[in-house]
Amino acid sequence: MSKIRLKRETISTHEIVIHNHDELIKLLGVNGEIRKRVCDQTRVQVIDRGGKVLLIGEYEEARKVSEILHHLLYAVRKGYTPTPADFDLALEDYPDMKNNMAVAETTEIQSAKTPIPGLRPEIKVQPRSKGQVEYLETIQQCEMTFVIGPAGTGKTYLAMASAVSALLNKQVRRLVLTRPAVEAGENLGYLPGALEEKVHPYLRPLYDALYSMVDFERVQRWIEQERIEVAPLAFMRGRSLDHAFVILDEAQNTTSDQMLMFLTRLGEGSRAIITGDITQIDLPKGKTSGLVESRRILEGIPGIGIVHLTKRDVVRHPLVQRIIDAYESHRRLDNSDAVSPQSDERRSEHKP
Repeated sequence: MSKIRLKRETISTHEIVIHNHDELIKLLGVNGEIRKRVCDQTRVQVIDRGGKVLLIGEYEEARKVSEILHHLLYAVRKGYTPTPADFDLALEDYPDMKNNMAVAETTEIQSAKTPIPGLRPEIKVQPRSKGQVEYLETIQQCEMTFVIGPAGTGKTYLAMASAVSALLNKQVRRLVLTRPAVEAGENLGYLPGALEEKVHPYLRPLYDALYSMVDFERVQRWIEQERIEVAPLAFMRGRSLDHAFVILDEAQNTTSDQMLMFLTRLGEGSRAIITGDITQIDLPKGKTSGLVESRRILEGIPGIGIVHLTKRDVVRHPLVQRIIDAYESHRRLDNSDAVSPQSDERRSEHKP
């Protein structure tokens, strides 16, 4: 590391030694995504010099970026490929990260060599955050798991991975995948086509997750053998689901009665995962979400686990996390306006 004085700031150069080109690609991104993120989020230049990466910038900021990239490089050497979101999270958590050199804990990413709770090796799924690992561990420990979190946190995908693993391990005899069909505000009876055609648009995310893990022919064979059933929530009434792994997706759109009906379907040797995002409730005004109510009523009951994922567990495009941040800020602003005296005065000025 070298230092020079420039315009009252201490400019420094930090070096990161790279063992090979593959390490460099993984550290900075296949198309330089992490390099670009460093430049966007800080005033540090990133220069590739073959066997080393040079970081040039104001001393404290360059040192911070150097420590973060060293931690990400440690993860690379353990078999993990970092993402721009990992850099964002490490930058946000930098004060805590300085006191702990274990990258899997400080940046909340997991080494690819870490055993994955309950997942079959052929299911190519890797938890990407501490929250997701907690989610998978809870599924293994509890007969019923509620998971609540924003879009992109892997709620449905990891539930499907756990369900498919349980079926392959012969822990259950079948998978039952369901969700309420309320998003478009339509009654299924008025939609064209046979039952499968009516419900397919609502259940498409479940099919997508399933086909990403198991080849098409095997899925079709399981469906023909009735080892996989995909149906709208309304068709669960009156049934007892024995030796099944049941996933209720988009549970924030269940009513209280629907949720109670679903929860009491669980039969002998069965497990259930209930997923939802309580910020995206599409129920008519005045209707209570069954997910919100059940979380309050069932918390602390043995055999039931409740996991809360947050924006820190978002694993989609980094833009998704920024969108979530923007909406949260907007809601806080709306709430503050709603209770401020100024907003009350503004509303009173417009009263007739």
